[in-house]
Amino acid sequence: MLRFGVNYTPSRDWFYSWLDPDWASVRRDLEALAALGLDHVRVLPLWPVVQPNRTLIRARALRDVRRVVEIAGEAGLDASVDVLQGHLSGFDFVPSWLTDWHRRSMFSDPDAVDAQTRLVEAFEDRLRDLPNFLGLTLGNEVNQFTSAVHPTPMSATPEQVSSWLGALHGTGARDPRHFRLNAEYDAVWYADGHAFVPAHSSRFGDMSVVHSWIFNGTAQGYGPMSHESLHHAAYLVELSRAFAVDPARPVWLQEVGAPLNHLTEEQAPGFCEGTVRAAADSEALWGVTWWCSHDVDRRLGDFPELEHSLGLIGADGAVKPIGRRFAELAAELRDRPRPAPRREAVVIPVDGRDVPLSRAELSPGGGVFEAWMDLARAGSRPALVTSTAAADPAALGARSLDRTVTAAPTGRTFYSSVSDDAVLTRTADRAGR
Repeated sequence: MLRFGVNYTPSRDWFYSWLDPDWASVRRDLEALAALGLDHVRVLPLWPVVQPNRTLIRARALRDVRRVVEIAGEAGLDASVDVLQGHLSGFDFVPSWLTDWHRRSMFSDPDAVDAQTRLVEAFEDRLRDLPNFLGLTLGNEVNQFTSAVHPTPMSATPEQVSSWLGALHGTGARDPRHFRLNAEYDAVWYADGHAFVPAHSSRFGDMSVVHSWIFNGTAQGYGPMSHESLHHAAYLVELSRAFAVDPARPVWLQEVGAPLNHLTEEQAPGFCEGTVRAAADSEALWGVTWWCSHDVDRRLGDFPELEHSLGLIGADGAVKPIGRRFAELAAELRDRPRPAPRREAVVIPVDGRDVPLSRAELSPGGGVFEAWMDLARAGSRPALVTSTAAADPAALGARSLDRTVTAAPTGRTFYSSVSDDAVLTRTADRAGR
């Protein structure tokens, strides 16, 4: 069964509501999502609220998270929970013990890593007995803290990232009903020199996770309703599979949305339908979790403009046309027949560590990206494989692949890792004053 759910953004006070949850509002929100026919929500607590001091994990905050999961269950929804928030909708939520006078890297400082490890286990202990609890994602796109475009980056090497992931995933026995995952934004695939590499996304945790946003250069380079934009999520699903060791490893499209800084409101339902249908044509897809449940209320200041329009449900509580379309797709595709395996694959040149020789060539505008899109446009169902796997008949056979395609490099990329250019403009203006 293909899962259909939504990233839960509380209608009252957005994620600031974790400071003082309104349980009646939470119940209304989750019952409205269940009424759309969705089967799960992704719950995102704020890290500084839960662990404001390196050695303090607040019991009340954990109880509040548990209560949201319980209410979701009462509404008929399963729930996954993120641990490190991290970064949400253009705002960073990092506890003070990692910033300013106490500045240290969350990825390499031993005390910081130990604190995060304890927090992951505290969430697991508090939630594991709930029948609708799906599992944990370590955090939301925390790889952005290692990015060169971040105003205050936290340094890390790929080796330190591997050690950090190993510590937080842990090695002890866990309930097999509950997954533990890590989720990166698309610099892991597209940005050369980025500390997180594709293997981090595809080989740690119980399944791979992709976040698909066309404001990353896809809409700018090809058009918001182009074949490339409508197939971007499907491409990321296949790209993540290329770096997995297990050919049967599932992939979760954990975030995808319709950004109105490129799409019009009238285009949004069609974009949703085209994106979901293309992604659903993968036998590896675990589920689709739309971003997000509710529009951000305009009384809250300083959000990028697009954040006020990403919900399936408006700030007034009314289901939007995109919400109705997503609900229709869920009802139609949830029990779709398992898609057939793909037979041909575009080759990704990699080095001896399976790091792409050029991640830019995988990005919008790059040769691998365009070769895959051209095949898909022609009616093929292309996969992707590393050059290591392409040279191994057993690896190709394990994925039922019998033909490979070598892409011609373009030497270009449209990729941008910033969702809203206005954010960069404001940052530059303030830095110049």
